[in-house]
Amino acid sequence: MPDKILIVDDDIDSLKLIGLMLQRQGYEVVAANSGNQALMKAVGERPNLIILDIMMPDMDGYEVCRRLRANTDTAPIPIIMFTAKTLVDDKVAGFEAGADDYLTKPTHPQELAARVKAILMQNAPQRPPESPKGSTIGVLGAKGGVGATTIALNIAAALTLDGEKPIVADFRLGSGSMGLYMGIAQPGGMATVLDKPASNIGAPLLESELISHQSGMRALLSSISPREGQLNFSIDSALAVVRGLRLIGRPAIFDLGSNFNPLVSRIQREMDQIVLVVEPNPAALAMAREALQELEAEGGGSGLVHVVVVNRAQPTMQTPWNEIEHSLGHEIRAVISAAPDLAFQTVRAGVPMVIYQPNAVVSSQIVKLAADLNERIQVMLERES
Repeated sequence: MPDKILIVDDDIDSLKLIGLMLQRQGYEVVAANSGNQALMKAVGERPNLIILDIMMPDMDGYEVCRRLRANTDTAPIPIIMFTAKTLVDDKVAGFEAGADDYLTKPTHPQELAARVKAILMQNAPQRPPESPKGSTIGVLGAKGGVGATTIALNIAAALTLDGEKPIVADFRLGSGSMGLYMGIAQPGGMATVLDKPASNIGAPLLESELISHQSGMRALLSSISPREGQLNFSIDSALAVVRGLRLIGRPAIFDLGSNFNPLVSRIQREMDQIVLVVEPNPAALAMAREALQELEAEGGGSGLVHVVVVNRAQPTMQTPWNEIEHSLGHEIRAVISAAPDLAFQTVRAGVPMVIYQPNAVVSSQIVKLAADLNERIQVMLERES
């Protein structure tokens, strides 16, 4: 996963030039053209490094740097001041504001690359040891049929490709289609586990019911059997499943379905990250607003819940992304393109699309989403270690 660098400059030409230099070095580049935008993107994007211009109209780079250092979320991010100012006093002011290094414009691409590499190496966090707390991601559909199961499965597949060892779990007893998407003929381990008292649900039982997929993923699956949907189990048993898988998976990913029932209401409080999947149409957005209100009422903050838009309709029938954000009062984390033919092929093959066709646009979008979620989890684990 490439390091992410936030470039802040009100000069568009400078943004493009610096961005191109860094992209050629293999870095992921995010841009901001004002101080206020830089502060928001530093929190939202969690870059590995910030390259910050000093002279900006709304807020100079010194003030931006001070505010970044005052925020516990952004304080550890290394900052390189990048400006045309060459006086010693200007450099001193930059270091006093909290900058880690200082470059003057114009700079040679090799010097820029060397400084960036050196700063990133100095500040590279050690991968945290596997936390006994573990981590969880919940995927919730704003309504049925929006593709939440596909998103959950492919997030797990993308993390598997990245070297992680996720476990994906399907809580939709009686309507669990995830096993069908994975080409597994007889899913149903979730029902077997939930039928036990909470005190009996631990790692040995969970391990015995996990199914291994050819990709390397492991899954605890529900089935489409109507009888399974009638299983009467306790919320304590469901919580025991979540907490047990949290310790086994890296991370544990849960398909929570689309009904905000008492079970989901309680389980979602156990999630470190929540993905709310919506479609860009008025009905789905209305239901998403209600879901967001419920999640926020249950304690899910803006950094915990991520709205993901899955495009399924014709472009002329889709609501523009900026209108979606305004309607929901919430930032969109990712937009996933329509790929009905690919989805059909992957179900027939029993292989997630990010593995079946990794170069597809939709696969790249999901891989980026998974990397973003995983990065946020790693930051969380570092803070708790």
